Amino acid sequence: MAPTKPKNKSQKDKAKARARGAAQPSNVNARELLNNASAMLEVGDIENAAKTAKSAYKAIGEDGKLAGAALSLLGHIYVELGEIEAAREFFFAAVKTDEDGTLPEDVAGGPEKFLWLAQLSEEGGQDSVSWYDRGASALRLQIQTLSDELEKRPHGKEQQELLITEKKRRLAAILCAVAEVYMTDLSWEEDAEQRCEALITEAIMLAPELADTWQTVANVRISQTRVDEAKEALRRSMALWELLEPEDPNVPQFPTRVSLVRLLIEVGMEEKAIDVAERLIIEDDQAVEVWYLSGYGRYLLGEKIKSGELQAPEGETWQDIWRLSRKYLAQCLRTYAAIEYEDERLGAHAQELLDSIRGELGVVGAEEDEVW
Repeated sequence: MAPTKPKNKSQKDKAKARARGAAQPSNVNARELLNNASAMLEVGDIENAAKTAKSAYKAIGEDGKLAGAALSLLGHIYVELGEIEAAREFFFAAVKTDEDGTLPEDVAGGPEKFLWLAQLSEEGGQDSVSWYDRGASALRLQIQTLSDELEKRPHGKEQQELLITEKKRRLAAILCAVAEVYMTDLSWEEDAEQRCEALITEAIMLAPELADTWQTVANVRISQTRVDEAKEALRRSMALWELLEPEDPNVPQFPTRVSLVRLLIEVGMEEKAIDVAERLIIEDDQAVEVWYLSGYGRYLLGEKIKSGELQAPEGETWQDIWRLSRKYLAQCLRTYAAIEYEDERLGAHAQELLDSIRGELGVVGAEEDEVW
């Protein structure tokens, strides 16, 4: 998901000025400053990361060897600060130092600048795809170079192969992102479906062990109304991580798993959706959308049992499942109000579902709607 865009777009001129900022060389160790700024960014010390990265850029100079790396880092920092116009200008400036992404990553920031510009694109659609394509081209070149080196110098083979695998996973993720654009902004194009098919096929070949790849396959299959194939792709995706510990790097990121819950509900796999949502709630009990999806999944499951479409789990009735749904939906609305959540449609639907359940089971005291 692209970062939130600023409401006041008149910041653009100021942003450009910040990105151009005059840079005078000095005796400061610029590489060390960049490393320090990256470390600060990683631990969430954003303000100091910005100051340190600016100092590094001044030490490097706008024509210095590390200018691209500094500008890319500043772009990332300003995304975290919520100053999206400034971030874009830093990334645009970084691109000018490395137009085709062929310079080493530690010098020019690598393909990330192209990928950020794809996500931050104001136009979206084809403009985003163009930036993603530039990032993909840079990664393909890196993979080819590493593969050639491996053939010439097989020493250190294991480490080299791990690096190639990581690059392939990054490339697969880009291809999946492009497929998502063709399923949304560019869905009207005549060849959108064919492009999606080609993209997910290449992504699977590059990284069949990447859960996000199979989740994108499922999304494409849903758009094609090939529901059984979508279910199988979702099962393959979850099988890659559902038994892993939450901190394992192979577990998809939180927003990706929220999207997974939605897809599972869409194809009628409510029980799996509930399992994934439960895990997400443990990780973040302020996630309004997850409370909603957990309640919604239980509502749909209870509805199927009530109609006779499904058999109730042993020892449970549809009323039991709806009582749990009521608890989760009530918690969703409490959290919604507490943090002033902005998705009005979600709030309205949660209330509608809650009213429906109360119409069947009756209204209970607030304490009975407590989850914990």
